Amino acid sequence: MGYAGKLEEKEVAKSLRKKGYSYNQIKIATGLSKDTISRCCRDIILTVDQIKQLDLNRQKGQTLGSLKGAKSNQYKRIQSENILLKEGINQVGDLTKRDRFIAGITFYQGEGSKTNHAVEFTNSDPETIKFMVNWFEVFCGINKEDLKFSLWLHDDLSEINAKKYWEKYLGISELQFGQTYFAKNKPNSPKVRKNIHKFGIIKVRYYDSAKLRLILGWIKGVLTN
Repeated sequence: MGYAGKLEEKEVAKSLRKKGYSYNQIKIATGLSKDTISRCCRDIILTVDQIKQLDLNRQKGQTLGSLKGAKSNQYKRIQSENILLKEGINQVGDLTKRDRFIAGITFYQGEGSKTNHAVEFTNSDPETIKFMVNWFEVFCGINKEDLKFSLWLHDDLSEINAKKYWEKYLGISELQFGQTYFAKNKPNSPKVRKNIHKFGIIKVRYYDSAKLRLILGWIKGVLTN
């Protein structure tokens, strides 16, 4: 590019600057360096409105940069979480029947009832509930059709939708559900959990004190082995 070409671009730069364009915008439009633009536009006095607009553009640019940075970090975090999730699954590998037996005992130790005269397990995670329903069948000899279920829902959620979800997911009947318990939803209260379970918390119950004592024995066996 010859000297005349640069003169033309400098004139364009001056014209754009007088209209309130930022150095970055002028750089994109003309291809000139910021240093060149600064030198050729240093004598141009901007109006108060132009200065306000430049400041606004600068703030928008900073905000956009922050948003892009946050989005990039979020993407990296999600990628990292997915990699670790897959790695965790691979490390567990295939479970033997005894592995599933011990896993069920530890689940019950954490979320199962140890008192009364019934086998009871409560959770909100569908995969965990499905695992335990199968565990009760395989290791406790309890038919799925003989299990009873209760729901805990926030009062702004649909009981019908929740029951339909669990019926389909677990392969159970509506007749297996007992009373549904409702909790008052208080979205503005700092004491209320923000993670509201869409299909509620579900309890699996089987009335048999002998089965409960056996499970408690399994737990004791794991803890004292």
